[in-house]
Amino acid sequence: MLAGVGYVLMGAGIPLKIPGVLDRLANHEIATYQLQVTGAEDGDDTTIQLVPRDLMEHELPPLRRPYFLGIVASNTLAVTLLKRANGKVDGFVIEEPTAGGHNAPPRGKLHLNESGEPMYGERDKVDLVKMRELGLPFWLAGGYGSANKLREAIADGAAGVQVGTAFAFCAESALRAEYKQALLRKSVSGKATVFTDPSASPTGYPFKVAKLEKTLSESEVYLSRPRICDLGYLREPYRTAEGTIDYRCAGEPVSVYVSKGGQEEATAGRKCLCNALLANIGIPQIRGGKYMESGMVTTGDDVTHISGFLQPDNLEYSAGAVIAKLRGEERILSTCVLERETPRSVPSAS
Repeated sequence: MLAGVGYVLMGAGIPLKIPGVLDRLANHEIATYQLQVTGAEDGDDTTIQLVPRDLMEHELPPLRRPYFLGIVASNTLAVTLLKRANGKVDGFVIEEPTAGGHNAPPRGKLHLNESGEPMYGERDKVDLVKMRELGLPFWLAGGYGSANKLREAIADGAAGVQVGTAFAFCAESALRAEYKQALLRKSVSGKATVFTDPSASPTGYPFKVAKLEKTLSESEVYLSRPRICDLGYLREPYRTAEGTIDYRCAGEPVSVYVSKGGQEEATAGRKCLCNALLANIGIPQIRGGKYMESGMVTTGDDVTHISGFLQPDNLEYSAGAVIAKLRGEERILSTCVLERETPRSVPSAS
């Protein structure tokens, strides 16, 4: 916010208190948030707070309050945010289960298909008619990385689309070059595959993983990795027997996790996303001068179609080419790919 960020997007739960935090921080007022602590008992104080003026060398003018967009996967969640949030909700990003990264779990009892992936059904489809009735802008995500899908989204009342996979594999992306090239080749040959892993993430949310050699998507690479949690970005706060707050991760050594009160079955198949995602962008941790962390590429199902951004005999495309193709500007697309130029402007709605 101090840097002037325009939007805050948040999901992975029900962020009811974030709008109010933004309201207070915009005026440098004390902002509080109740931390979700596993095993917390009545009377436990799990509130955290930030006092902006304690960090100021001199008084600052009020900040511009960023727009808040809730990331949702159901109409129920959208309505809940509108009714119960402690501040203004400015819109929504609707992520379908084809989107990369973490997915919302299917509603109801979890069922897996023959490949071991979560099965989504009618209950998991968002009713866009009802979303329009809420009167707020929304963007659609998950399989919308094409001009046709953008037009479809606009026709359905969306303000635009959220695209991740196409940009993840463009020339400007920080994803390791060998991973980009390998998956682009797979896309060209029709062999790109994404597995929605119900166990990989320590959070318990389904996590999209591209099948790629020499990464943690291969069981032998996963099993050869020393089980360790030393970054802790996905750690879970829990109440200790002494009443204090400590942290644990289902991706840490099993004995350590169990000693902290965790259930052993919760550790099965868990992978260290923190180390893997850093390895994805070329900064893997190296231990003892020998073991180097492997990556694990997360991507949406659209990875099977990213070869459509390529020109013949060219295994690279630019971010500008993605924007041009989304806008249906094939002439600009050719220029962008060959010269890496970016179109002059992009409609803010899309």
